[in-house]
Amino acid sequence: MASLDFEPQNRFNVAKLAVRTFVEGLRQDRVGLVVFAAKAYTRCPLTLDYGALFNVLDNLELGGLEDGTAIGSALATCLNRLRDSKAKSKVIILATDGVNNRGEIQPLDAAKMAKALSVKIYTIGVGSRGMALFPVNDPSFGKVYVNLPVEIDEDSLTRIAETTGGIYYRATDKPSLEKIFTDISGLEKTKMQVKSYTHYNERFASLLLPALGLVLLGSLAGHTRFGKLP
Repeated sequence: MASLDFEPQNRFNVAKLAVRTFVEGLRQDRVGLVVFAAKAYTRCPLTLDYGALFNVLDNLELGGLEDGTAIGSALATCLNRLRDSKAKSKVIILATDGVNNRGEIQPLDAAKMAKALSVKIYTIGVGSRGMALFPVNDPSFGKVYVNLPVEIDEDSLTRIAETTGGIYYRATDKPSLEKIFTDISGLEKTKMQVKSYTHYNERFASLLLPALGLVLLGSLAGHTRFGKLP
């Protein structure tokens, strides 16, 4: 996710911004965050406190986890959070720029578990096509950027999505990644029925007696010298 093919930033920072925008469009949906490399970790459990999620998201940095891509473990961690949920719609959005090479759970096995739990998975391959600049630490020169081939297992990501009724997307730049999250948001709208009640508080009683008094005075005035105008 450190590759610089999502100008003007790397994939990681662009993905963070896309996730933030996606969550900002939610209203009453519980959302959580799982990060993964060689292992997968829950950084934010399912919550309606979007502010807390944003704090976690803002503090995420590259390099904090052992290198690797454990897609199956990441999906299993998500499913562990979702399995007891009573929500009508349960969704995982998986964004990765690599090929599964770590973890004890195979991605397709995790997809089958998701199907059994009625969890839909949308998968996103993050990376341009061809070559991309990637930072590496050189013993002599420190951090340098080299062109490396972009390797994303699109076949596996497509099968994961299709197994669960989801869709596979390929994001090759910042605008396409933002559009993908927008599209997913539109696909996962749930209709909600809301009952509206109107409470009427009758306040005429406090004005009724004064009004009757004025009517009575008017009737009496008609039988006095005030009943005729000069």
